[in-house]
Amino acid sequence: MTKEKNLAVVAYAPEDYKLEEVALPKVGEEEVLLKVKAAGICASDIKCYHGAKRYWQGPPAPYVKAPFIPGHEFIGEVVEVGSSAAKKWGIKVGDKAIAEQILPCWECRYCKSGKYWMCERNYVFGFHGGIDDGAWAEYMKFPPGSIIHKVPKDLPDKWGAMIEPLSCAIHAVERADIEFSDTVVISGTGSIGLCMLQVAKLKSPQKIIALDTKDDRLKIAKDLGADVAINVTREDAVKAVLDLTEGYGCDVYIEAAGHPNSVKQGLQMIRKLGRYVEFGVFAEETCLDWSVVGDQKELDIRGSHLGPYCYPLAIDYLYKGIIKVDKIVTHTFPLKEFEKALQLALKGDNSIKILLIP
Repeated sequence: MTKEKNLAVVAYAPEDYKLEEVALPKVGEEEVLLKVKAAGICASDIKCYHGAKRYWQGPPAPYVKAPFIPGHEFIGEVVEVGSSAAKKWGIKVGDKAIAEQILPCWECRYCKSGKYWMCERNYVFGFHGGIDDGAWAEYMKFPPGSIIHKVPKDLPDKWGAMIEPLSCAIHAVERADIEFSDTVVISGTGSIGLCMLQVAKLKSPQKIIALDTKDDRLKIAKDLGADVAINVTREDAVKAVLDLTEGYGCDVYIEAAGHPNSVKQGLQMIRKLGRYVEFGVFAEETCLDWSVVGDQKELDIRGSHLGPYCYPLAIDYLYKGIIKVDKIVTHTFPLKEFEKALQLALKGDNSIKILLIP
């Protein structure tokens, strides 16, 4: 390549994001240079942009290392590949590819035992400058240690950018251990919640209930397979779920809204011995009533982080059309209009997944 500069969004501090020309990453033997075709804006990106404490202060330490290039949802074309990376991942220049959102250290106890998504170092693309800069740029580099997947060339880029969110959805649903007789509640019908709904549908539970505050998203939830859709601002969702389950409550509650009220609501509507899966990312610390968890209901509380071992399945589901994302990807913006895209994503009005197109 003769190009030397890379147009990118660079984050310096909360709400201090600038579009700049930066040096084009150099590629070593174990690395890959990707021409970014599409990059998503995640709820975590919005919280980070607006200065959520957990990103900039911790605990236990700041999640970000500024300056950095955001973006962990992406798809692109391989334009340079080191010989070792080409051999390891079976990719070449011109292939469409993606890397998993986490860059494991491969040295900690979690990585060595195969639980790489819980890597002690916890580097995720798009949050640590100079280490794993992300995809809000024309080009990005997959460093050594990246987990790379080849993607069918004819998968549309708009759908390819949904591989990461879908992998997260698959992992969360797997954590729920859904059974045929279950009533499953999914709280939050953003892009990942709507993917969770479709993945949960593949498990054939007795009933899937979608909860949100926005009617447009609930309509899409119904279109994608929800049996019941409840706007929690207009209806007593807890009463509705209890009425639908003979007063017992739902068997599974998957929290994908990332709001404290969603946690409280979940504890109220889940049955005794139910399975609560926490996926949502919160701006601040969130409390729950542990007496309900233990003394009253003996709940099984399970966290869900990233999409380990789920990328091949997510790619296959999207390629075959098993999971539909055409109603989820609602807007695209050129990279230079990233601020407009961020503001639209923050409001969430008539938008779900917003993509930046470098």
